[in-house]
Order: sequence, then structure tokens, then C-alpha cells
Amino acid sequence: MKHLLACLPISLLLLVPPQARASEPAGGAADRAEIQQLIEHFKSAIIAKDGASLRGMFLPGGSWLQGLDKASLDLMRTKMANLKQFSSGTYEGFAEFVSKAPKPIEEVFHNVRIETDGTVGMVYFDYQFLEDNKVQNHGVETWQLVHTQDGWKISAMLYSVTMDRMR
Repeated sequence: MKHLLACLPISLLLLVPPQARASEPAGGAADRAEIQQLIEHFKSAIIAKDGASLRGMFLPGGSWLQGLDKASLDLMRTKMANLKQFSSGTYEGFAEFVSKAPKPIEEVFHNVRIETDGTVGMVYFDYQFLEDNKVQNHGVETWQLVHTQDGWKISAMLYSVTMDRMR
């Protein structure tokens, strides 16, 4: 693909208006602000138990993977013997869980880091997942993002889970 782009005639670049080429560099403050809005929207949708909004934040077909730390895995295996350390899921399943949660839930983010070039991006942060204002688990989470015509979308989510409370 890179070779294909390198073969495009320079004359095509001249078709781009000068003001477009001189604007803010890709991955600048505007992109970071849009990604920060996605983060805030995500957190608000969890609190509001708005599964439909959560679904709209993801790129269909993306990936979802969680990993339990060793201590949590050992603890959870006392209840589910065949539990794997790493398991896949879907944003649809998460949205369903959020929309049907019987108690108030919230995900709190700390140390948020955003990287982007304006086309793809990455968000990395520490999180705590609360149910009824009590921390249930915590870990680190990363999102892989793509900038679509409909704005930034989460294309992949990977997170670790350290259990703080057993249900």
C-alpha cells in the first residue's frame, strides 16, 4: 500500500488547496479534543446505562480482549474451574451488560494518554470499574481508534482485570 501511494503523481497533491495543507497538522489538538469527547461520551453512557450510545462508539467487527491478573484468575477459578486468563468478548455484550445493570455502574479513568496521527489513534489509561459506588475491579485499558467519516470509533479494546470484590 505504501508503494502504491508513493507512485501517485505529485500533480495530485497540487489539487489540494493550500489552506488545507497549511492547516493544523494531523493528530493535533482538534483530534485529541475529539478523542477526549469520545472518552467522556463513553463514561457518560455507562452511567446512563445507554447501551445504544455505547454500540455507536465502536467500529463493527472490532476486537475485544480482557486478561485477568494471576491472583484474580486463581480466585475466580475457585468458582469457574475452566476459566481462561485471556478471553474475548464483544462491545455488543458489554453494551447489553451496561443497559441491564441492576445497580448504578461507572468506569473511572486515571492517567489518560492519547496518541494520534489524525487517522488512527490510541488511548491508554488506568481504570476502576464501580458498581453501586464500590470498586469491583481495576486495571489498565487501551483502545485502538480509527477516524471515520462519522468521527472517532473504537476498533479494538484490550484491558487487564484485577478483582477487588467478589460478587
